[in-house]
Amino acid sequence: MPTTDGGTSAGKRPLFAGLGPHGERPASPEAICLSPEALRRARDAAYRIVVVLHTTTSDWSKRQIAGIRAGLTEAGATIVDVIDCAYEAATQVEAIASVVKQKPDAVISIPFGGGAVSRAFKAVSAAGIKLILLDNAPSGLLPEADYVSVVSSDNFGLGQIAASLLSPHIPTGGSVGVVAYRIDFFATAQREIAFSKWMRRERPDIALTQVKFDTPARSGLVVGPYLDRHPNLDGLFVVWDEPAVEVAREISCRPRRLAMTTVDLGKAVADALIGGDIVKGVAAQRPFEQGHAAAIATVAALTGQPAPAWIVLPGLSVTTANVGEVYRSVGGEPASPALMAASNN
Repeated sequence: MPTTDGGTSAGKRPLFAGLGPHGERPASPEAICLSPEALRRARDAAYRIVVVLHTTTSDWSKRQIAGIRAGLTEAGATIVDVIDCAYEAATQVEAIASVVKQKPDAVISIPFGGGAVSRAFKAVSAAGIKLILLDNAPSGLLPEADYVSVVSSDNFGLGQIAASLLSPHIPTGGSVGVVAYRIDFFATAQREIAFSKWMRRERPDIALTQVKFDTPARSGLVVGPYLDRHPNLDGLFVVWDEPAVEVAREISCRPRRLAMTTVDLGKAVADALIGGDIVKGVAAQRPFEQGHAAAIATVAALTGQPAPAWIVLPGLSVTTANVGEVYRSVGGEPASPALMAASNN
């Protein structure tokens, strides 16, 4: 299996490391190429697309939507609705049922809640609507039969990057906690597996424990008692940046400073990384590029062109040395004067 090299600059792309939800080999976004004829047909058809996300408030989601919109606009397609499911599986089931009745040409969505939402998503393709997934294919959904493609970050590679960034900050014989997501979600599960595998292979001296949270907003409340039970922890890996911000807030209230790494380079985590007090590194996704790739896969499917079942973008290794450069490259304006200065270095 290919492995990531943990590239440290925005221009260096590590190799893919993870396989798809059904063992698919990863394909690069460049594998999808819309022909001039396909673009002409798409512009004539003026396709209508609905986007259904777990949340629309995170930096990742905002960049993802911007990438989807940019890719669709190139092909004359329009986003007619963006639905925020607020991390609620039941809300997503209701949203998908409503969307099917609207009969758009395609749905781009990140399924949330594992098998609990599978039946709802099966109804999309059954209604003749093209379905393109982001990051996650719940159990029971199959490529070709139920969806066109899963367009994803290399989440296994992201977990490896996060582990390699945390390792130098953990003493020999130290201990690390994995702050994991309780929901059945392929992307975060891949990160957790990869992080633990890397640590067991490269740092077998480190003791690993785990705590799980249900929602990002409650992650700090869950981690507080966990830290009380494990007062000698040296570090934490949090599976993405929204809960990581809450966890960092909990750590900052305590006398013992733990080193932490996470995934996703949102504004708050980028600012925290500049200071380097708690956050020591980030495995960054490319949400704008991912959204753009999902849009192109959508147009390809609608115009009868083939698209790979598992389209993957590698992650980036981010430290205090390159946070400004990478933040600028993955999309989004600098969040603070310090980050603006870092972006100009």
